[in-house]
Amino acid sequence: MATELLYRDDFYLSTLEAVVTAIHEDGGIEFDRTCFYATSGGQPGDTGSLERADGTRIKLGQTRHGETKDIVVHVPLEGEPRPTVGETVVMHVDWDRRHKLMRMHTACHLLSVVCSYPITGAAVGEDESRVDFDMTAVIDKDEVTAGLMDLVAQNHPVYLQWITDAELAANPGIVKSKNVRPPVGLGRVSLVCIGEDSSVDSQPCGGTHVANTGEVGAIHISKIEKKGKENRRFRIRFGDIAADA
Repeated sequence: MATELLYRDDFYLSTLEAVVTAIHEDGGIEFDRTCFYATSGGQPGDTGSLERADGTRIKLGQTRHGETKDIVVHVPLEGEPRPTVGETVVMHVDWDRRHKLMRMHTACHLLSVVCSYPITGAAVGEDESRVDFDMTAVIDKDEVTAGLMDLVAQNHPVYLQWITDAELAANPGIVKSKNVRPPVGLGRVSLVCIGEDSSVDSQPCGGTHVANTGEVGAIHISKIEKKGKENRRFRIRFGDIAADA
């Protein structure tokens, strides 16, 4: 049964009432709807808990997709109790962790603006993220940091626009990543837009993001690594450059 993916339209939704529709042999739980993001596109899935009617909670350690992208499976930590099919619970996303990932994912988009090279890989983390670029140019990490913080300081709006799977297929050039493909098969694809009228950037992406660049906060490039003849890995961390000193 398909899950109604409410996080796709509201990245700030962290609490939600939902009904259990299936329980897997490994303990994974499906619901009629969810505000939990499932691991995809280099961003880890949400963690959090399920509050039962009696007030007890089931702690969740992983959120992943099921057999298809429109099914989300919520996996409890080992030893946690299982709910029953038909049971209504209240979902609670670990908001501090989710918000860090939202800030980091948005920062990765800003990096792709400052460094306008094809992306060969990316991984979003709570404390550090990485973006790999197909490039040979030598670039100074402090200059890249200055460019990132300039975009943060300008406090550009970050918002979604929607296109159909068919429109994306007809315009493959709008995808910056060479290896990570936008989520298709759900009928529509979200474009993450930065700046009024997408003046800064517009990129297909199914991850979660903050509402404006100022919310990203202080970030910096901690390291640029050479990963092959034509590949450079940029590591992004929170805080200013002095944090690595």
